[in-house]
Amino acid sequence: MTGSVPSRHHDIADDLRHQITTGSIKPGERLPSEVGLADRYKVSTVTLRRALAVLQGEGLVEKIHGKGNYVRRPRRKIMYVGGWGTLDPWTAAEPTLRVTVRSTTVPASGHLTTLLKVPTGSRLAEYSCLSLEQGSPHGLARIYIPRDLAPAGVLDDDSVCREAATRFAVLGPLPATIRETVCARSPTPDEASVLRIGNNMAVLAITRIATDATGRVVEAALLAFPGDRVDAVFTTHQLVDERRTQG
Repeated sequence: MTGSVPSRHHDIADDLRHQITTGSIKPGERLPSEVGLADRYKVSTVTLRRALAVLQGEGLVEKIHGKGNYVRRPRRKIMYVGGWGTLDPWTAAEPTLRVTVRSTTVPASGHLTTLLKVPTGSRLAEYSCLSLEQGSPHGLARIYIPRDLAPAGVLDDDSVCREAATRFAVLGPLPATIRETVCARSPTPDEASVLRIGNNMAVLAITRIATDATGRVVEAALLAFPGDRVDAVFTTHQLVDERRTQG
């Protein structure tokens, strides 16, 4: 019997994967209860949950707390436009895409003091923006602004700042420069929970730092997108060497 549990849960995952990819179980369809599936496959619920965890990690199955396990619908990708750091206007204008915004004030600590170049304990405005399509998360942004620079009315429905928030755009004063660092990595436990993804699915993480003409950091944004739901586009503009043109 040694080693039978690991191989068994992979067999179950293979069978469910086949049913999903061949259309026997439709996108958006709720799977039978975990107890019911365990009884069907004649395994313990622990083994069954291991099988579901494999499919969740592959992005085929989504577990919604209090409701059950569902086959994921094909995800329409959103587009993040680098340089000015925003979801593209067409994506943001989609009627099915909704962004929730929550704000609070937090003291600067740890990496935030480094990113914003402020002393520990400095007051920061924090804006948590979550994009959803038909209730399913597409992206997460946590935007930090020195409290004295934080714009008023971000949460007002008719404000310009609200529109910027729905595009994950820079919320603070118009910056002189924006620096973006992009990497693919495993999600943090909080990101995995909020974005409803498995720990095995990579996220595209973008750290965006905006500074003014004096070099002061006016905003730091931490963005995370499930790797299968975003395209990031960066455009490079050719620079003209003025010394040559003047010669």
